[in-house]
Amino acid sequence: MGGRAAKVRFEILPETPAARLPARATAGSACFDLAAAAPAVLVRGRVELVRTGLKVRCPAGTFLEVRPRSGLAAKGVLMVNAPGTIDRDYSGEVRVPLTYLFDGSYQIEAGDRIAQVRLVAETPTALERGTVAPVASRRGGFGSTGR
Repeated sequence: MGGRAAKVRFEILPETPAARLPARATAGSACFDLAAAAPAVLVRGRVELVRTGLKVRCPAGTFLEVRPRSGLAAKGVLMVNAPGTIDRDYSGEVRVPLTYLFDGSYQIEAGDRIAQVRLVAETPTALERGTVAPVASRRGGFGSTGR
């Protein structure tokens, strides 16, 4: 990704005229906000795949990471698989899986900012089989380092 800005191509689906391209909220924002392309109702205990009306193509060697918005989390709206990954070879519509923590419902309107995306460079990785030596101080996992 170097010094030049990487270009991520987004297509707005024709059946979602309210869709809009991701945008930074401020000049200092690390991520680009994703907006809902259609209304959705969130209720406790159910995951709603909220439409963005966008398809995306990332540059070679990259992928998009989808992250929740803290402002929504403060209202009880959570992205259930955070962070999410949009692989370079995914060709469907970007949808954001949201749920609501409280009783009642939460209304998402078209145009509401529902998540954020950032471009991530892939690290070339090779996996191999072998013996993994234990580290004596870290065996428990799931809270083993305390609160």
